[in-house]
Amino acid sequence: MKNDLSVTTIEEIIALLNQQRVIAYPTEAVFGVGCDPDSEIAVGHLLMLKQRPVEKGLILIAANFEQLKPYINDTALTEVRRRAVFACWPGPVTFVFPARATTPRWLTGRFDTLAVRVTAHPQVVALCEAYGKPLVSTSANLTGLPPCRTAQEVVSQFGLDFPVLPGETGGRQNPSEIRDALTGKLIRQG
Repeated sequence: MKNDLSVTTIEEIIALLNQQRVIAYPTEAVFGVGCDPDSEIAVGHLLMLKQRPVEKGLILIAANFEQLKPYINDTALTEVRRRAVFACWPGPVTFVFPARATTPRWLTGRFDTLAVRVTAHPQVVALCEAYGKPLVSTSANLTGLPPCRTAQEVVSQFGLDFPVLPGETGGRQNPSEIRDALTGKLIRQG
């Protein structure tokens, strides 16, 4: 991996994702760390890096709703709730959906649900489109440190060899709002 952040391309990031590596990328408010959601090895590396217990569950970020369908069950969504969800997407609102029975526990943790978001961030959209599926998305920061808002902050916290897709965050100050997809109930203020 090159140490010059300016030459890290989406193609290089995808090659690393295919090698079950954890990568960093800009999102709406902060840099995120992510990996292939279908790789238990990659998710295990991410959880170790973040010192995050698997029981907490994770968020998936996607280019479009179709990428999320293999992981969530949207059949219980009323038409009113479906319109409410899609009125927020693409955008910085994460919704908690019932998970499919086939969704790995390393994503859902102790829950039968999964938090998902269709992003409007152009680089993440391009990355997920090129990769062909969503990414795990959690804030890029080591335990006890503030979330990274620049590629340089990622390098400072994670080291020169940590793969970063350089770019600008979307300028939001707060992380994504989280709501229950079925009820609309606010879980985390954005």
